[in-house]
Amino acid sequence: MHKVNLEILNLHDDGFHLLVEVFVFNQPFKAVVDTGASRTVFDKSTVENYIETDALLASDKLSTGLGTNSMESYTLTVPHLIIGELEISDFETAVLDLSMINTAYQSIEIGPIIGVIGGDILMKYQATISYASQEIHFVKPEPPSLDN
Repeated sequence: MHKVNLEILNLHDDGFHLLVEVFVFNQPFKAVVDTGASRTVFDKSTVENYIETDALLASDKLSTGLGTNSMESYTLTVPHLIIGELEISDFETAVLDLSMINTAYQSIEIGPIIGVIGGDILMKYQATISYASQEIHFVKPEPPSLDN
């Protein structure tokens, strides 16, 4: 089991957001843990600072849940995504324009986020969130056994 500290952001009478530190592109970033997001999403403008733009592949999937279903969507395979001690290799993430979200975070003096950790990671790695200890726990799946 991999234990990772969470930062619980109090939005002053408008709920709470969970932030976790991730390492991608050999840099630390903050990401929002969002149990309602089906997929992990990275911010397009942030990603473009670290990759060649031809690494982004246009996606025909509609991006819903961010107030629109007509936003341009891309996919990117990230060689290494690290959340605490959990290391994920060759992770395919969605890439969208999250500038509105980053503008909102900057208005409350939280730096920009790289994106949202969604249900794809949370489900695969059996995440459990503890608000009491301000931690998220991940379980790395065991490789399939070759024994019959």
